Amino acid sequence: MMKPLIAAMMMAALPFAAVADDDDDAPRFGMAGLLSAKNKEDLPPVILSAGMPLSDAPWVLKSGTYYEFEIQGDGSQELALIGPEFFRAIWIDEIVVEGLEIRPLGLDSVEFDEAGEMEIGFIALKPGSYYLKVPGTTGETQRLDITIE
Repeated sequence: MMKPLIAAMMMAALPFAAVADDDDDAPRFGMAGLLSAKNKEDLPPVILSAGMPLSDAPWVLKSGTYYEFEIQGDGSQELALIGPEFFRAIWIDEIVVEGLEIRPLGLDSVEFDEAGEMEIGFIALKPGSYYLKVPGTTGETQRLDITIE
């Protein structure tokens, strides 16, 4: 009698994605749930360089997927990257700068005063159209369009 109760309690404690239905194509995550390695994708880096495009192509993301990307600043100019709507449509797991891990509650923008690199890990949540861009610019190459499906 006690074993079925314990099993039911353990299943209730698992992340929702860990419990797959009878569909063999359904994602099967480990105990880490959405943070599982099977749910992770790497995105191309965003390049912060004076007069250079931020990215080669727009991003199309899937809600519920964990993504990581790097922002690389070459130090050619003091440059920032803004995207408040995008940053509110995702859950940021961590930002890594020179081996230091930052776990923010939110983010509005980042700025590079000199050459450097940061990595952002996040889960896409809210479907919609968003962007990251260099503030004060209007050129298409200074903007990265992002769609969360």
